[in-house]
Amino acid sequence: MPLSVELRAVNLATRAERFRQGKKLRQHVARERHADLKGVGSRSAVAILAESDPERVPELVAERYARMMENSFAFLRGAAAVMAADLAHQPVPGIKVQACGDSHVMNFGAFVTPEDNILFDVNDFDETIADVDFTVDLKRLAASVAVAALASGESKNRARALVSATVGAYRKHVFSLLDLSPLEIWHSRIDLEEQLKLIGNKTLRRKLAMIIGKARGEGLEKDDNFPRLIKGSELRIADKPPTIFHLEPSTHVAHKLDTDRVFAMYRECLGTDRRHILDRHKIVDLAFKAVGVGSVGTYCYIALLMTGDSEPLFLQLKQAQRSVLERLGGGIAYVGHQGQRVVEGQQMMQAASDIFLGHTQDDETGRQFYVRTLKNHRLGGISEISELEALSDYVRVCGRTLARAHARSGDPALIAGYLGKSETMDDALASFAIAYAGQTAVDHAALVKARSNRDKKKLKLVAA
Repeated sequence: MPLSVELRAVNLATRAERFRQGKKLRQHVARERHADLKGVGSRSAVAILAESDPERVPELVAERYARMMENSFAFLRGAAAVMAADLAHQPVPGIKVQACGDSHVMNFGAFVTPEDNILFDVNDFDETIADVDFTVDLKRLAASVAVAALASGESKNRARALVSATVGAYRKHVFSLLDLSPLEIWHSRIDLEEQLKLIGNKTLRRKLAMIIGKARGEGLEKDDNFPRLIKGSELRIADKPPTIFHLEPSTHVAHKLDTDRVFAMYRECLGTDRRHILDRHKIVDLAFKAVGVGSVGTYCYIALLMTGDSEPLFLQLKQAQRSVLERLGGGIAYVGHQGQRVVEGQQMMQAASDIFLGHTQDDETGRQFYVRTLKNHRLGGISEISELEALSDYVRVCGRTLARAHARSGDPALIAGYLGKSETMDDALASFAIAYAGQTAVDHAALVKARSNRDKKKLKLVAA
């Protein structure tokens, strides 16, 4: 008697049948409907941003807003919660994936695998969550391309063309994965050295070659954003305020961290093989690190660990809060340890996860964290890439990378069937992205005005 075991409810139709199912979803949500931006008139971006202020380090709230006010793209980077609230009003076909949640163009990066391969992949998973429509990430990426291009001085036509190229690269890469088995998709990757062959811009190729060198650890001591060490009776992390600094327990009681307990809990979540490596190190220093734009003010620490031979290892402990994608509604939520949510999402989407990836919490404050190796192997600022006239090549790599990440948890046959081989979806999301870039400019101006008025009130109070 044949044995048939159903592991979970999955779509076991053939690839061709699933492709037709995806195509049929166009009757439910026509691709052209994605061009429209709906439901942003009744909300306040400034109010949404302020909701998380009480949960942040008070001394860094002003720094967070200062970074967001630099330009519209900086605002977009820090306003994942705002866009999640807006995306709740947009149409979705219902094709679910593990979503990154914050897939803007600067949340992609290069890193080296244990096999010494240099991969390009999604690089930030603070907002990741399962069972989200694939268009949510794709629209966040598309909008970020438009905002970044316009902030760099590009015309609307140029920005629109860049968005179309991004979505087109995503769509075409989904089709390239269509005939692969689930296992082959799982092992697929975006090899950065292979991507060099697809990039026409010579300057970007040279820049990527430098990134490859950095990803292999060459020249990290010259990286201005990577921790430096001070030699003394014992090595310690050098302060570089406002980015890297030590918190004084006597004056920052709320910032205390029970280091021994936190790392003991972290160790327990690792596999036996990873514990063996970790146990050959001891913690010698812990510092606070203000990271990114939207994460500024959340509790993020860097720990310096050393072997008996004075070989350093930097680990990052980053606070994990509820994903902003819960704002989408429809039952999207993660019940459990938020650090574990980040770990699960990263392992699902990345081609090769960090061997030190884990989670922990501080029982005294109730804050939950995920832990990873501290890396800083990203491409340069988006304005620099645009000045190199290489943005078109870069955004295509991002589009292909997101497609590969989605295909690991989602069904490329359904996605391909819905997207189709025409440029209909490319054009629709280009229109959406340009509209959202306009809204982002309005929201950025509102934040600048609100903070300016707040500062004026403060000055009046001081004068009085």
